[in-house]
Amino acid sequence: MHEIRLKRVYEVPSPDDGVRVLVDRLWPRGIRKADLPYDAWPKEITPSPELRKLYHRGEMPFAGFREGYAEELEASEGAAAFAERCRKWLETQDVTLLYAAKNQQENHAQVLAAWLRQKSGAEGGA
Repeated sequence: MHEIRLKRVYEVPSPDDGVRVLVDRLWPRGIRKADLPYDAWPKEITPSPELRKLYHRGEMPFAGFREGYAEELEASEGAAAFAERCRKWLETQDVTLLYAAKNQQENHAQVLAAWLRQKSGAEGGA
């Protein structure tokens, strides 16, 4: 089994990235679409606009955001289907989740990666 990795969209792509999945609902600022190599952009796995706005406006602590987003993922058929796709990719290669958030420790990609690792049995990576 391969790893689920996290990488900011502003970092240089690497051949080791495997499948590159953009996990932001909105296109990242300052990047032209032609300049960001990615294999999938499943918007159905991103946090709801309401949850995202509450967190980004500072009206919700990260712990509440993490819990709310995990609940959204559990309730989503689209997220379940994506987790299955991810599990299949991991049989042959790593999966790199691409995100734009400045905070690399507390963001939706961290929550999504933990959820996907739980669903797929994958390890974490850089």
